[in-house]
Amino acid sequence: MEINANFTDNAKNDFNLVVRARAGDQKAYADLMHRYKDSIYFMVLKMVNNKEDAMDLTVETFAKAFEKLDKYQPDYAFSTWLFRVATNNCIDFIRKKKLNTQSIHGMTDDEGEEKPLQIKADILNPEETSIKKQQTQELKLLIESLPHRYRNLITLRYFDELSYEEIAQQLDLPLGTVKAQLFRARYLLGNIINRFNRDDI
Repeated sequence: MEINANFTDNAKNDFNLVVRARAGDQKAYADLMHRYKDSIYFMVLKMVNNKEDAMDLTVETFAKAFEKLDKYQPDYAFSTWLFRVATNNCIDFIRKKKLNTQSIHGMTDDEGEEKPLQIKADILNPEETSIKKQQTQELKLLIESLPHRYRNLITLRYFDELSYEEIAQQLDLPLGTVKAQLFRARYLLGNIINRFNRDDI
């Protein structure tokens, strides 16, 4: 695959990371996210004018971009393509917000409690167990690139296995805030898990 001859050194470096990511190098995904997360965040913030929404949309942008990475063509710099993904994601978000649609409703039960986040519903055979272990390692790597509040909450809840009450006490936050932010964090993490599931099919 030939890249644009006018690419800058940065654009060439990005393309090399894209090639590595397509080949399954999870550090390349994390490097791309680390390189552009701040720029994407500030661009998104200008569009939605809300810090929490901007953080969510930034993570969603990377989840969608990584999911569609095979569609990226090096006619344009990766950064140009990524900003286009972010812009389209913001436009969709603003449109949905105007329609006042309910999103991510299906992740709670009738009592408002969270449902378990499942990678696969069936009993895992040895090969699938190995895949799940690999996915956990990959997720930990990507979680390191998430906004601090999400990284911290996900780590405390799903890796340290603390209760809501213990997290609230440790972070000195209201219980309702912990539940609400974990709900958002689970949704964003779910996007990444879904990408891994599709990659393993």
